[in-house]
Amino acid sequence: MTVRERFCKLMNGDRTIDESPVIEWACWWDKTLEEWERDGMPAKMTDHELYQYFELDAHTQFWFPHYKKGCPKAKCAYNGPGIIQDESDYERLKPYFFPEDGVEQMKKQIEETLPLYEKGEMLVWYTLNGYFWFPRELFGPEAHLYAFYDYPELYHRICEDLCQWHIKMIHEFGKYMKADFMTIAEDLSYNLGPMLSEEMFDEFIKPYYERIIPEIKKYGTKVFVDTDGKVDKAVPWFLKSGVEGVLPLERQSGVDVNELRKTYPELLMIGGFDKRCMFEGKEAIKKEVERLLPAIRSGRYLIGMDHQTPPGTSMENYRYYISLLREYGKQACKGEKYGR
Repeated sequence: MTVRERFCKLMNGDRTIDESPVIEWACWWDKTLEEWERDGMPAKMTDHELYQYFELDAHTQFWFPHYKKGCPKAKCAYNGPGIIQDESDYERLKPYFFPEDGVEQMKKQIEETLPLYEKGEMLVWYTLNGYFWFPRELFGPEAHLYAFYDYPELYHRICEDLCQWHIKMIHEFGKYMKADFMTIAEDLSYNLGPMLSEEMFDEFIKPYYERIIPEIKKYGTKVFVDTDGKVDKAVPWFLKSGVEGVLPLERQSGVDVNELRKTYPELLMIGGFDKRCMFEGKEAIKKEVERLLPAIRSGRYLIGMDHQTPPGTSMENYRYYISLLREYGKQACKGEKYGR
């Protein structure tokens, strides 16, 4: 059974698989890799070589390029002003957004991926900048939140332009391969909950989800929202919009995948493992994996880091973590149906 077959069955609630896939969905921080290289890991390995080195299942992410070369950038992506303040700025800079050759720019990666994809040996997913994320990049974090009130018409115009471009890129990419899953990058929550109300979500975000998600699903692709922070309150908003899953389910913000599963039996989930345990040794790592066993056994859940593997994680602890995912992933399957 291939990794693509395993993932498909897992997300469809079918336990007739030999084991759960084991992937590093968010890849690694550069600093983490630099530390491991100093500790003896071969330097400058490709992602695929890293998967082989750590005995992980292969996957590749296509992050669609939303900007053209030469597009101005904010001084800081996380605070301070963005690159637009009003309609005139957007009109002036729009020629730098939404490259018509967005998929063509990824052609080399597509060609490198296709042989393994066609054999079922590489999981494929892609990411679109979402309708909270993309306007935030333009306005800057603080002005973005004011823009819902100060520039609602401009906000919708940005999202309309983005939506039309997304639909075109979805179908362009579909000419080459049918992604196993995708993420709408949003990061619309912080450690206490969403940064917007349900009413604002329904007005500014949901209409565009309802247009792109049916197009995505035409290719059999599972639809996830990627949002850090405490996401619990937003999960029903996503589900009513056609979203099927959520990641990374950040434990530090209080997200508990076991509780989410009780409330949303059909919700697809990736992540949920508290990355802080990687600093605490093997006993803490095993305890955290065992904490997640109810969700693993319930199905439609792929255990993984609740974000990237952090610097300070030893290779020994990381290999132990991977071995536990393999071991418990096999035990949880055993050819049985979920929920038994």
